[in-house]
Amino acid sequence: MAMIELGFGRQSFHPLKRKSLLLLKLIAVVFAVLLFCEFLIYYLAIFQCNWPEVNTTAYDGEQATREPVLRAMFLADTHLLGEFLGHWLDKLRREWQMERAFQTALWLLQPEVVFILGDVFDEGKWSTPEAWADDVQRFQKMFRHPSHVQLKVVAGNHDIGFHYEMNTYKVERFEKVFSSERLFSWKGINFVMVNSVALNGDGCGICSEAEAELIEVSHRLNCSREARGSRRCGPGPLLPMSAPVLLQVSWGRKGSWRTAGSPQFHDSHLSSSLHPAQHYPLYRRSDANCSGEDAAPPEERDIPFKENYDVLSREASQKLLWWLQPRLVLSGHTHSACEVHHGGRVPELSVPSFSWRNRNNPSFIMGSITPTDYALAKCYLPREDVVLVIYCGAPRQTSAEALWKLAFSLVPRESLGRHLIPSTPSFSTRHPGKQASESCSDHGKGVLKMS
Repeated sequence: MAMIELGFGRQSFHPLKRKSLLLLKLIAVVFAVLLFCEFLIYYLAIFQCNWPEVNTTAYDGEQATREPVLRAMFLADTHLLGEFLGHWLDKLRREWQMERAFQTALWLLQPEVVFILGDVFDEGKWSTPEAWADDVQRFQKMFRHPSHVQLKVVAGNHDIGFHYEMNTYKVERFEKVFSSERLFSWKGINFVMVNSVALNGDGCGICSEAEAELIEVSHRLNCSREARGSRRCGPGPLLPMSAPVLLQVSWGRKGSWRTAGSPQFHDSHLSSSLHPAQHYPLYRRSDANCSGEDAAPPEERDIPFKENYDVLSREASQKLLWWLQPRLVLSGHTHSACEVHHGGRVPELSVPSFSWRNRNNPSFIMGSITPTDYALAKCYLPREDVVLVIYCGAPRQTSAEALWKLAFSLVPRESLGRHLIPSTPSFSTRHPGKQASESCSDHGKGVLKMS
């Protein structure tokens, strides 16, 4: 009788053991999928990105000197959801994606400064003080950074409202958190950060103040290029003799968007360089001549842009180019990539959105910048559809090795890592496209011209 009971116990033990092993295997697969899709895939993508090489030799007469290089990251349109729009799962998912991408990029790439080109929040234009405080707290957690990394933020229409929604309270609330500085200089490089929402040109109080600030910045930049001690410039400290980067707009003595081994193109008539930054792009008629895997969808490219809504007005764009004389312009707002040349010489790059909520294939720009030169490259983040397919295909996998092979089969190399932004006027990237140029000083119909 005892033997029968023992045999029965053995028979019941084996199915229980198989179920336990199956459960452990299921737990292991789920853990491996979560670990890969929520952590490791960001390292896999961003690890392939490298800072572009830039010429660091400058000549003062016959004397050659080595210039310092500033490593800068540029991203745009994070659109943190507020209390009204968006499902809680949407908020959780997309904010986790941006946090992991940003923190991974900081750890792997170690930039010295990061610029966010507007639309930090999705509901800043109408959020209550309590909701604003909550949004700011979440932003500071997601985009936390070491003290030696500087974070500079430009206002967008979703942060302070379009021109007709903007008021002093919203502008001051934004500047209290993110600073109100318009001119930022580091390592001999000048960056101008423009509140492009205020450049409506109708003489409103905020608009007049914004224009006065830009005129003052223009005066200081002009003084940096004149003879030291000029009476017209006064006794105050002078800026570096470097053309600014405009955020939205930048300018400089020489610069390039290039691939490895491509030639440099220089303008020997400019003695300094500016890089301005802003949210709205400078005036262009549409995205008709924009191309590439992260450009606007083909069905949207021919839709005309509305001035002061989709892009700056032609008049405001002319003023910025005249006042600041930038060598490079970086802007956001459209959520898609585009390269435009204004007047045939001033390049503008529209930076795609950093969030899955706006794009399936988000990215950011990496810049190696000196006082007289620069090189830019694009770093792609994991595609959202790839992550979803991995989640759906994971239950069919029976081992970690099979899961790893599945992930690599679904993540093509060309959809990850960096793409060097090509130089002017030749293209030699893996995704060749058309180069568009447009003169803001052309008073014709403003049609984009092929260079």
